[in-house]
Amino acid sequence: MSRRRRSMMSEELKAELAKELGFYDTVEREGWGGIRAKDAGNMVKRAIQLAEQAARKS
Repeated sequence: MSRRRRSMMSEELKAELAKELGFYDTVEREGWGGIRAKDAGNMVKRAIQLAEQAARKS
């Protein structure tokens, strides 16, 4: 029995980050499974940076 993980990021945030990082075209063509592990890691790293910036402003 497999468990599906629920995404911690909204689809909108993921799309925004993919556009910012330059691989959204791959997402459009192949879906999220088509991106490289390095791109996924960079997306997570950028999301963490944005969260840290938001926390500092609060």
